[in-house]
Amino acid sequence: MNIKFIVNCFLLPLFVSAVFGSCKDDSTNLVKIEKVNVTYSESTEDFPNPERGFYRYSETKASNYSVLDAAQLKTYRTLQDISSANYKVYSTLVFRYYILDNITTTPISDSFLSNIKKDMTAARTAGVKLIPRFVYTVTATPGNCPEGFICPTYGDAAKTVVLGHIGQLKTVLTENADVIACVQLGFIGTWGENYYTDFFGDASLNGGQNSTLTDQNWRDRVEVLKALLAAMPVDRMVQVRYPQFKQRFLYGVNSPLSSPSLAEAMAFSTSDESRIGFHNDCFLASTNDFGTFEDYGNSSGPRTSDGAVLNTLRDYMKADSRYVVVGGETCSDDYSLNDCEPAGKAQEELTAMHFSYLNAHYNTAVNNDWQSGGCMENIKKNLGYRFVLQSAVLPDNVVKGTTLNLVLNVKNVGYASPYNKRTIKLVLRNKTNGAIKSFNLNTDVRKWYSGVFKVEESVKIPSDFAAGEYEMLLHLPDAYASIADRTEYCIRLANNNVWEEETGYNRLNHTLSVH
Repeated sequence: MNIKFIVNCFLLPLFVSAVFGSCKDDSTNLVKIEKVNVTYSESTEDFPNPERGFYRYSETKASNYSVLDAAQLKTYRTLQDISSANYKVYSTLVFRYYILDNITTTPISDSFLSNIKKDMTAARTAGVKLIPRFVYTVTATPGNCPEGFICPTYGDAAKTVVLGHIGQLKTVLTENADVIACVQLGFIGTWGENYYTDFFGDASLNGGQNSTLTDQNWRDRVEVLKALLAAMPVDRMVQVRYPQFKQRFLYGVNSPLSSPSLAEAMAFSTSDESRIGFHNDCFLASTNDFGTFEDYGNSSGPRTSDGAVLNTLRDYMKADSRYVVVGGETCSDDYSLNDCEPAGKAQEELTAMHFSYLNAHYNTAVNNDWQSGGCMENIKKNLGYRFVLQSAVLPDNVVKGTTLNLVLNVKNVGYASPYNKRTIKLVLRNKTNGAIKSFNLNTDVRKWYSGVFKVEESVKIPSDFAAGEYEMLLHLPDAYASIADRTEYCIRLANNNVWEEETGYNRLNHTLSVH
């Protein structure tokens, strides 16, 4: 239903033009302002959107490289079965393990770097993005040790080797940042999870002495994280496995668990604190997610994992995660709270920790429970952002050389806001000849947080703008020019009769007359 608001001004054309924009009837000298309230219906459809959702898993080894196939990656954007799963997913993200298995003491070869570039090209061709993690080993060798299923030596690399490899990777990561959603720290320990490691302080039971990390262990880990942050463009985030790691990076090896989380004033800047996110690879697997929320100690204090530690670190991550990228995977079906509500709290936790993505392949026992428990459809749709345009106040007409004002009433029903910058554009498309004119809006989509909010914008219409009837559309393309025109990388609103697959535009379902 359209409700028109008409303001007629006879003697105040300058005031009206400045505040509302105007259109002028030359025959009567009457300045008439007309605006319409357009309402939109919410879609319940699941569909792919960039940099969010369930990712597809892949891995390759330096000793036997298998390059990603663009044709296969492209199929991930369609609804796909998952092996050993009772659910199907759309995927715009591909996790990529780069296993540096035969170069733990030598530099990365030129051929390996060249193959990474081929992976990036394949992702770009397919319209997906990668989440890379560089590691040295993903093998758990059992034996006679406290942990049993995995024993030293683990097979990762010394700090000097790690730093050298990060330096070599900088160029390929920077040149292909357009198709990197974010990068995970990796490098340290088996699976790159900073736990079972030969060189950075073994945090497992195999480490002895209560598995406490020393000050030097923390300094070495911080140095690796700092190097990877420097190797990535400042518009890309790096994820760490444990929230305490971010605290120790920012505030020193003696920083308390009560260290402050990221303030909104610093969010989405180029600072290191704004660029460190989290990957929880044991989401809702135990009380503390198998060591995710744990104090690993230092040279001055022992490792602790009591209830106070758990609650403090969880509160820290809840607050911090509102402004950074969060993802991960489930890893054990033995913890009842990872079920759907009301028996469990899967959706509650995903909401609280602002998850943007999860592994589609692991742990399928947990994910299958979500399907049978009735919450999988919600999780699939609400990972990351999901923008519903509820209504808009739009002008019916505007005079060239004056200002066009619009109001968008939006609801983000997703768990998070987008974590990478993108420009939002108002598009005017001539209904006669199809000519396009785009105007950049000031709003920052990364601050379209979960919940209801209003976007108010003003756009100056050039004095030489062609008169005519124009469709109004909203365009949310990728920030990188290399893929900005690709519809696969544009955000789709969760509304009926709005999305244009061929252009990547969202129709506002309203016509503007330009005079």
